Amino acid sequence: MGMSVIISAAAAEDAEQILKLQYLGYQPEAELYGDWAIEPLTQSLESLRAELAEQHFLVARLGDEVVGTVRGRVGADGVGRIERLVVHPRMQRHGLGGRLLDALERRLAEAGPVSAYRLFTGHRSLGNLRLYARQGYRQTRVEQVNGRLSFVHLEKAADPSAATPLAATA
Repeated sequence: MGMSVIISAAAAEDAEQILKLQYLGYQPEAELYGDWAIEPLTQSLESLRAELAEQHFLVARLGDEVVGTVRGRVGADGVGRIERLVVHPRMQRHGLGGRLLDALERRLAEAGPVSAYRLFTGHRSLGNLRLYARQGYRQTRVEQVNGRLSFVHLEKAADPSAATPLAATA
């Protein structure tokens, strides 16, 4: 019998695995845009550890291995900002990204009132754009970063009934 993927809050000791997964997961993005200096590929372990203390981080585990991660926080404006959804390449296209997004939305709603969720991705990241559309996100604007890259900003209204305990989803 195969193991199940379990989604839970990240712990400080997950930092190295999260950073390695982030590095692996953002390589195709760097190649797509011809930019190997993107922040997810240059982030230091110390910087990631600091973010772990400041934001809500979730990990998806297959046994002891971190195979997915996402982070976010609720701003003073009540908007949940979601960042760096990463799923291990061998685990992609099995619904894990959607499960991580759902779980983080619930976690942020538990942290306080949330009016909406916002995230962004690159304009050429068609798989990401499809995933976010399936999850109910709608494009709000496009931000030209440089000649090779535009960020597509997306938003989704918060569901007031989503503030259910994370443990119920694992």
